[in-house]
Order: sequence, then C-alpha cells, then structure tokens
Amino acid sequence: MTRKLCVDLPVKNLSKSVDFFTQLGFEFDPNLTDETATCMIVNGEAFVMLLTEARFRDFSKKDICDATTHTEAILAFSVDSNAQVDELVNEALAAGGQLANDPISYDFMYVWSFQDIDGHLWEVFHMDPGARGQ
Repeated sequence: MTRKLCVDLPVKNLSKSVDFFTQLGFEFDPNLTDETATCMIVNGEAFVMLLTEARFRDFSKKDICDATTHTEAILAFSVDSNAQVDELVNEALAAGGQLANDPISYDFMYVWSFQDIDGHLWEVFHMDPGARGQ
C-alpha cells in the first residue's frame, strides 16, 4: 500500500498564505479549496492543508500553537540540487518569509530552513544518494 501524507496547518490569512506558497512554485487543488481551506500539492503523495485558524479548530480541541514563538513541527522536503535549495529559500525570503537557520552542509546533504508568514518552520534539503551508500 502506498501511503500519502497530508499535514494540516493553521494560517492567519488564507489568501496571503496561498500567495506566499504560490511564489515558491506550489500549486493548489481547486477541488479542495474554499474560503476556509486549500490543499497545497507538494507532490502526488504529499499535501499540506492550509486551514484558517477558525476552520483548524474544528479538528482539534487543543490551543493553536503560536508558531512565531513556539515550534510544534519542522516540515522538510527535498529538491534536486543544492542550487534549488538556495533558490527556494531565497524565494521564501523574498515572499515575506523569515530565515530560520543558516545553511548546513554535510558530506551527504545540504539543508537550509525558513519560517513561512505564519512562523511554521520549513526545511529544504538536497541529499546525495551516493554519498552515504543509499
């Protein structure tokens, strides 16, 4: 069985969040979009549901974490090269995101991270599959 991953994230302003991630090259499923939520397509097996905070509260009785001051999760995804890591993080910064950490280069992986406009942490990485016998 192939598993798909869907992450739900609360956002303060859905329209601004869609604009932010559109600038990073992400697309959205119009069939799973309304004024309270949208489905951001990471790839055919991974999706991020951006939900207004009011809609997000329908799914959890817990308080919503203030991602600008607390870390609940780090969302990481791969790209095809180190240059693409730099390109995507720079696009995030130009679109209004904030730098989370400086780039880190290991012998097998290059990673750089940013915060989106709601403070959620994102890591972009390129892993060399031959560097660690993978």
